[in-house]
Amino acid sequence: MPSGGARIRSEQLEAMAGIIHRKKTSRRFATALSKLIDLPTGKVKDSDLDPKYVAAAKEWRRDYVHDIALPSAFIKEFAKLTSHSMIAWRAAKKENAFEAFAPYLERIVNLCQKKADLLGYRDHPYDALINEFEPDVTTQEVDALFSNLRTHLIPLIKKTALQPINDEFLFGDWDEAKQMAFGHYLLETMGYDREKGRVDISAHPFSSSSHPTDSRMTTRIHPKNLMSNIFVILHEGGHALYEMGLPQDLYGTPLGEARSLGIHESQSRWWETRIGLSKPFWQYFFPLLKETFKGQLDRITLDQFYRAINKVKPSLIRVEADQMTYPLHIILRFELEKALIEGSLKVSDIPNTWNAKMLEYIGLTPTTNVEGCLQDIHWSMGAFGYFPTYTLGNVYAAHLFEGFARDHSDWESHVAAGELGFIKQWLHEKIYRHGKRYPTQELLKEATGKTFSADPYLHYLERIH
Repeated sequence: MPSGGARIRSEQLEAMAGIIHRKKTSRRFATALSKLIDLPTGKVKDSDLDPKYVAAAKEWRRDYVHDIALPSAFIKEFAKLTSHSMIAWRAAKKENAFEAFAPYLERIVNLCQKKADLLGYRDHPYDALINEFEPDVTTQEVDALFSNLRTHLIPLIKKTALQPINDEFLFGDWDEAKQMAFGHYLLETMGYDREKGRVDISAHPFSSSSHPTDSRMTTRIHPKNLMSNIFVILHEGGHALYEMGLPQDLYGTPLGEARSLGIHESQSRWWETRIGLSKPFWQYFFPLLKETFKGQLDRITLDQFYRAINKVKPSLIRVEADQMTYPLHIILRFELEKALIEGSLKVSDIPNTWNAKMLEYIGLTPTTNVEGCLQDIHWSMGAFGYFPTYTLGNVYAAHLFEGFARDHSDWESHVAAGELGFIKQWLHEKIYRHGKRYPTQELLKEATGKTFSADPYLHYLERIH
């Protein structure tokens, strides 16, 4: 959108946020909801209510309790500030000027601290923020999971990164139109319905849905990097398939909404890593890729290609990270967010702290803040608590894939034949169609028959390398 319209858009967003908040906290809505469920206690009043509608009532109450805790004036102030701060972040990133963005970030941190106080929390103020994106997960639980991952991953990365793997052939001059054509073919094979979605270009790829029949996505074309668009297509396509698979007849209710950002991320990382980085997938698609880019990959074998796309190479940029180092990028951000919210880290100290943790965890030091603390849009959006869901999504995906592989022990042969429809069908049966009916841990157990564990994720990373 035009940068000159930023001021009026901020006023529009402020007004819309206020209107929506008033609707969601109105006496009329509360009266209707209270006929289903006791608002103070959460006890469902109708013992004969269908279990799925009991779940919906509980989710509605959860949202209502959250919304009434935040005054309309706060909602409007937050919306207006983040609208301005996203513009400021873009300018600061362009000029490598963290000091220009810092005043906005300080105000955002202050408002997030205030939000945590308004919402309430038991042990840590960050609990209130992460629950906005991943309900029922605590800071303590994330700390424990991330500590376990960090302990295992840092030595594994040091060992694996020493392996001499040539991936230079992935970088060169790759025709942009051919890249888009190949991306569209991948989406079609995954089951993406072009009549209910579209693909465009943006600086930061995303997937956005307003209804199961209107789910749009964007990608980013790097003319020098063959795999960038491919992995974006698989990732954002995974998000889009989830949204397209939600129950249309329950649209507007919690049963027609995605469970959480962590579950959402499990769907994108499922397609990007567990399918898109697998050898069976490329047994089918690599010959088609060669045909698309005639003369550029003729001498490359499937094994060479497979090893190259799975190469572990520490990098500074999160969205370009390999799947083994990626969690460390998220752990770093989580630790900084937690420290900012609890007040043990000042905004002015972010660049140095970021760089120190990058060196400790990944072995690299950014030379500019664009390569470091200015690379992500999330803080300018006020989305504190969002980052952990990326790694939770990876771990959830591994847990789900273990169940999928049990149900489809021959999945590799089907994928090698270019058959992907059965994957989408399994995910629809286990994830899409339920919306928010089950809490995350229950959904994961319902889907696989096993209690959630991070072990499948660690075993997967260890096995592929």
